[in-house]
Amino acid sequence: MRRALVVGGGIGGLATAGALSRSGWQVTVLERADRIRVEPTALLLWPNAIRALRALGLSAGLDAIATPLPDAGVRRPDGRWLVRPRPEPAAATPVVVHREDLHDAMIAGLGDRVELRTGFTVRTVRSEDGQRPAVGDGHDLIEADLVVGADGIDSVVRSRLAPDAVAVSAGCVAWRAVLPWYRAPKLPADQPVNGEVLGAGYRFVSVSLGERGSSGGSSRGGIYWVATAAGAPRPEPAQTQLALLQRWYADWPAPIGELLAATEPADLVQQEVRELRPLPQYYGRTAGPGGLVLLGDAAHAMPHHLGQGACLALEDAATLTGLVRETAPGEPLRAAVEAYQRLRRPRVAEVVRQTRRMSAVLRSRGRLALRARDAALSTISPRLVQQAGSTAGRWRPPL
Repeated sequence: MRRALVVGGGIGGLATAGALSRSGWQVTVLERADRIRVEPTALLLWPNAIRALRALGLSAGLDAIATPLPDAGVRRPDGRWLVRPRPEPAAATPVVVHREDLHDAMIAGLGDRVELRTGFTVRTVRSEDGQRPAVGDGHDLIEADLVVGADGIDSVVRSRLAPDAVAVSAGCVAWRAVLPWYRAPKLPADQPVNGEVLGAGYRFVSVSLGERGSSGGSSRGGIYWVATAAGAPRPEPAQTQLALLQRWYADWPAPIGELLAATEPADLVQQEVRELRPLPQYYGRTAGPGGLVLLGDAAHAMPHHLGQGACLALEDAATLTGLVRETAPGEPLRAAVEAYQRLRRPRVAEVVRQTRRMSAVLRSRGRLALRARDAALSTISPRLVQQAGSTAGRWRPPL
């Protein structure tokens, strides 16, 4: 029986575990927390993520929980347009889903070949060639043919495979919240929910999760918003953080004020935006009859500005499971681990490069820098987003 260990119970790890189990692997998911849960926020899924979900066998019911996200343009804090809305080809339009809806689909797809072990903190990783790869918590050492490091930006598995890749601050913090429809403000008919406003070190994005009064196959419809601000995480209680957001965005155009007014402190999810610098040199390493691989934020944590973090994690999962689906431990599995390394690192480097370019545009501060940014944004931003859409559109899962 082929055996895999998946370290981390996030979306990428669960997607991998389910797909491996459906192809005959015995899988153990090791999660540090006392239970597997996700933040009550939302995710942007580009066409590459949709293709990955199909390849993983997880696309059934996606239409019921996903909402298309057309281009809504970009405005300044005074309401003037920086980038007017532009129609996008249907194939390039991303969708937005509630993270908990996608998580539920992942859990439902695990099957009976997957063992979930919570409260397991990985402290040691064995990756020497000649022995089966293994991880341990200081008491138990668990061996497998394949170890998947999907344990997030502070990955212990990555610290073993690629110790030079360090998580550093991207210089900003993001606050996210989902307002359920019963509490979301009722906006005028001519006031769209979807939109982006960009200021000096501040950004606010809001999107609709379905239509009011009908959330399709989801019970979690509503309005999702993300506020990004330059600086370090705020240590104050959530109520104080919300008051700060209301003050920072007080004069910004509707519906920002209405959304913040309808937000409760318990809705807020604060996250320091971090990234890996440099990117790991190794996304896969052979060991014993198989090897170890990195997946998701453990492999390529990046700022959220182009919405590709979760998409790349699903790409990772689809690529890995496609490569190892029919392989046996030994030389075939070792060759699959090497192929994963060859396929993923160039692909990830391309997307991270685009994300960093957009990050530089969004971080502009100072009067002269802002004037230059605003003058160029009408051409720079659409081009970068178009490149991101093109990059997403080109990816296909391995046969």
